[in-house]
Amino acid sequence: MLKVQNEIGRLQRVLVHPPGRELLNLTPSTLEELLFDDIPYLKKAQEEHEIFRRILEGHSVETLCLEDLMAETLEQNPGLKDLFLDQYLKESSITAPHYRELVLEYFNAFKDPKELVLKTMEGISSKELEICKTSCLVDVVKRDTQMIINPMPNLYFTRDPFSVIGKGVSINKMHSATRSRETIYGDYIIKHHEDFKDIKLYYGRDDLFSIEGGDIFNFSEKIIGIGISQRTTPEAIQDIGMRLFYDFDTKVEKIIAFNIPSLRAFMHLDTVFTQIDKNAFLYHPGIMSSLRVFVLTKSSVSSRELKIREETGKLSDILSCHLELGDVKLFPCAGGDYITSQREQWNDGSNTLAIAPRTLVVYDRNEATNEMLKEEGYTLLEMPSSELSRGRGGPRCMSMPLERENL
Repeated sequence: MLKVQNEIGRLQRVLVHPPGRELLNLTPSTLEELLFDDIPYLKKAQEEHEIFRRILEGHSVETLCLEDLMAETLEQNPGLKDLFLDQYLKESSITAPHYRELVLEYFNAFKDPKELVLKTMEGISSKELEICKTSCLVDVVKRDTQMIINPMPNLYFTRDPFSVIGKGVSINKMHSATRSRETIYGDYIIKHHEDFKDIKLYYGRDDLFSIEGGDIFNFSEKIIGIGISQRTTPEAIQDIGMRLFYDFDTKVEKIIAFNIPSLRAFMHLDTVFTQIDKNAFLYHPGIMSSLRVFVLTKSSVSSRELKIREETGKLSDILSCHLELGDVKLFPCAGGDYITSQREQWNDGSNTLAIAPRTLVVYDRNEATNEMLKEEGYTLLEMPSSELSRGRGGPRCMSMPLERENL
């Protein structure tokens, strides 16, 4: 069962992925391609993520791991492994035909489904395949020096490839090629896992336009928010709006689109804006001068068009009006201090995960933002992040809610 119709109701079930050996295949020369700014220390990153899971589970949140669900999917469906590996290999940019055969043979040697899934996430180096000296130039060039299949180091940010919207799901079309394979797992789980296979699919990984989960907000059963960002396009919002309004039996009546600067630092809406209470939001001051807000609604059943209106005025007034919240409070990251807010936003100070109204999981390093929220009476569940934050994502990024209580 999936049900997420708000951002702050008591969190019941959430999808996570503890960082694994995929981080060990990051190198300085591949950081930009793989969307990292530095190489996390795996052991410490795993310890930090385990604290994150303990915080959630200590507050009665069931944590499901992506690799476990995918392994269960393969176990439940004999014969699906071959289809999965075939698709995985097609999308892994293997150019040499004999490499494909070697990799397939290597994968088929794994008897435990979970070990297989983890290995597909980790990637494969040429050294692992024990490539013999041959007359093939590709072997001479790649032997012991390069990855045959790149790792997926961003997978611990489970928010992005997979998004629950109400009682359905979007398997997202990722912006960058390096993250596109991440959505294979969610696609197979939703279509084949016994607990999820009847779920409605609102958007698919093969759709044309990119949209990522860090830009998708469930404000209520009737209203969702989507960021127009570095990684989510207006075209994708238009497409998913048409489907939610016309093609599926949903209760969504309105999409609020937030156009934020297209910058690495602001890659998703949730890096600069999160909901922390029914009528309260945390935001990064750096977006306010250029922020534009659009409201999309259904035109009529017959015309299958969208009404699009740009809103003007203060963000608090726009949110108050469209979310019917009364007085809306906006709290600036780090209290609005120019330098501190930039530093703490970079370290995910604006990326909070509400597990209940006014109860937030946050990174402990963002001291100014955390102190401000404590003074306002919020309960903060602080976690370390010296290594996790190197991937540019916070507690909301590392979690994909599957079920929340209604408010």
